[in-house]
Amino acid sequence: MNSFRKTLFACGSVILTACQSGLEQPATTPLAQPTPPSESPRATPEKPARQPSEVFDFQKLATLNAEIREAIAEGKLPGGVLWIEHDGVVHHNTFGYRALEPVREPTTLDTIYDAASLTKVIATAPAISKLIEDGKVRLDAPVATYIPGFIGSGKESITVRHLLTHTSGLRPGLGRRPEWHGVAKAIEFAEGEELRAKPGERFIYSDINYILLGEIVHRVNGRDLRTFAREFIYRPLRMPDSGFLPSTNKLSRIAPTTRQEDGSILRGVVHDPTSRRMGGIAGHAGLFVTASDLARFARMILGEGASDGTRVFSGDTVALMTSNQAPATVSSKRGIGWDIDTGYSGPRGLHFSKSSFGHTGWTGTSIWIDPPSKSFVIFLSNRNHPTEDGTVVQLRKRIGTLAAESIKGIDWLAGKDGKDARLAAKSINGTDEALNGIDVLKRRGFGTLRGKKIGLITNHTGHDRRRNATIDLLHRAPEVNLVALFSPEHGIRGKLDAKVDDGRDDKTGLPIYSLYGSRRIPTAEQLKGLNALVFDIQDIGARFYTYASTMGNCLKAAADSGIPFVVLDRVNPINGSSIAGPIHTGESSFVAYHSVPLRHGMTLGELARMYNAEKGWNAQLDVVEIQNWNRDAWLDETGLPWTNPSPNMRSLTAAAFYPGLGLVEFSISVGRGTPKPFEIFGAPYVKENEFVEELRKANLNGVEFTPVRFKPSSSVFKDESCGGAVLILTDRAKLKPIDLGIVVASTLQRLYPKDFALDKVNKLLRHEPTLEAIRAGRSLAEIKALWQPEFEEFLKRRKRFLLYP
Repeated sequence: MNSFRKTLFACGSVILTACQSGLEQPATTPLAQPTPPSESPRATPEKPARQPSEVFDFQKLATLNAEIREAIAEGKLPGGVLWIEHDGVVHHNTFGYRALEPVREPTTLDTIYDAASLTKVIATAPAISKLIEDGKVRLDAPVATYIPGFIGSGKESITVRHLLTHTSGLRPGLGRRPEWHGVAKAIEFAEGEELRAKPGERFIYSDINYILLGEIVHRVNGRDLRTFAREFIYRPLRMPDSGFLPSTNKLSRIAPTTRQEDGSILRGVVHDPTSRRMGGIAGHAGLFVTASDLARFARMILGEGASDGTRVFSGDTVALMTSNQAPATVSSKRGIGWDIDTGYSGPRGLHFSKSSFGHTGWTGTSIWIDPPSKSFVIFLSNRNHPTEDGTVVQLRKRIGTLAAESIKGIDWLAGKDGKDARLAAKSINGTDEALNGIDVLKRRGFGTLRGKKIGLITNHTGHDRRRNATIDLLHRAPEVNLVALFSPEHGIRGKLDAKVDDGRDDKTGLPIYSLYGSRRIPTAEQLKGLNALVFDIQDIGARFYTYASTMGNCLKAAADSGIPFVVLDRVNPINGSSIAGPIHTGESSFVAYHSVPLRHGMTLGELARMYNAEKGWNAQLDVVEIQNWNRDAWLDETGLPWTNPSPNMRSLTAAAFYPGLGLVEFSISVGRGTPKPFEIFGAPYVKENEFVEELRKANLNGVEFTPVRFKPSSSVFKDESCGGAVLILTDRAKLKPIDLGIVVASTLQRLYPKDFALDKVNKLLRHEPTLEAIRAGRSLAEIKALWQPEFEEFLKRRKRFLLYP
């Protein structure tokens, strides 16, 4: 985890404040706070604080502020507090009202909110983590070790880890009938619960888990959760407004929640009914917080357990808390309390990394922390005041997206910080770092290439995990004689969208031979004298992405010339286990090189093995295998950096859509010439509202459609106003991009048969039966049935060439 600047409030944060009526000129006055007693005088002065204008895009912040106000105007919430922080610089803003009834009260920065389920990650999970750190609780100990009555019906096998990760199998909450009160009664009911699933089998978000954890805190250390959290977390971190059962002198600052049946408004009393029955101190709900207090907590997490000179947790404990602790059999990823990647991860937005984490609360609260970018976002609201009619689910997602986009110096499309291209060294599964072939080769001292004269097929994506170019690494490697470079489509630097010419590398002086110009295969003359041909390019996982075709041509040329061919393998960025689409029919081409589906679920090293065997080339093939990669993992789950593999492939989200949406790129605009290629699409003849309404009828999983008009500056329908849709990825685990592509083509054909160029779809689809089924108006299920015989055969063929679990 990246270390965060140690001081923020003590040495002066830069604060950017925007008033409710609009964005103001940023203030840069430090917030004065007492120096902690344990902090020693500094031997050297701090570097000057950056100005807000250096850190935040004011225009993007204005857009964010406007969207929150719009949600307030629509009655989705009465108001709220927003806090965005990046590397020690803060933007905060207040919106609307903290109270609408009985009288209106404007929101202030120090408004205290009912945190709801944030209690789990700001109180209960940290308390348990502290006890684990102190050796008083064991993560994999049975819950019955600490609560002996928690036995029967299979509960004996439920561990503390199961409770923390919501994989215990317990149902979501305790019943409310018959009427009951008190902590003891709640634990009694929990002890009598039947399991909905076997422990470790399923993710079921459950308040009962955290009710039990709160009781474990009490039984192990003799203090209730309220006292323990105050003494060991909030007081050391100087979080004065955080705690359970807030005092009456804070009542005027507390945001009320719902109106009760008797007409009274809950204020200063926890909203959660179960927590109220337990007296307001419970492991699942009951905490009250301010945004500034939560910011202190988030800084401590980014500081690996320390903030403002005070250490609360060890770095190892924070790493444990914030890495995936769910059983390997469960796809939903949870840390010690923290949500990492589940259906509740909306506040991450579209940009924060998969090594980020956070949580939400029923009342409208959320926090999301992104260590790779040294950023966090807090949004506190009381969306259920005065009734439960409010909602902030979509708003929180937009806040996460726009907050990330407001931070300057980070290319979210490329997935890297402009100043530090390294991502987290560990994957979110907490395993050893993933290594592509070039990293493995480097660690082995380039042994297989020593003493050889080599040619290298590569481009800008050929680099190690620290972005050192493979060209430079091999050029400097001892006893390796790099004598020639070969470039694929888009050129050696990945910036060209047309024909690529021969050239010379400015840095090394080596000749560059184009494989995407007048020729696409290395000539015998170019290979003469070489002892090996090395390939290192990042693929995208779709059949018609041409880098795999370039590799195939070069493998064949190496076989014909009798020289070894070495593939420095790379992870499939959209995972290596999802497979879909028809096997192409007819002759092979540069966009349909071999008999594989549109989404093949293989690495280039595995494809090379398939090509070599099935085409009978018998090349001397050597694949330098990836290390520490599970083929279910996407690129951003490996810690490996993203590099745009081609000019219009600018994000992993675009890559997720590409195998399907790419099918229509010769017929309509797919966003080339816009900031979001393959995330926006349309045509001049499309009526966007009508079009989106029809697309939504397909009920596709993992994606949402928003109507839009746009004008692409290049490619199909250049400079023409197009109606169409923006794609919003909601759950990539459920997304089926080929289904998306077929539905888009079918909808365009059904609505606009005279305008839509259906025949052009076959340039990349290369499956005539599917094309004719679309023309005939067949259903998606009927179309997919056409693929099955060849698809099943491919699965059998594929197995023998796979290299990774």
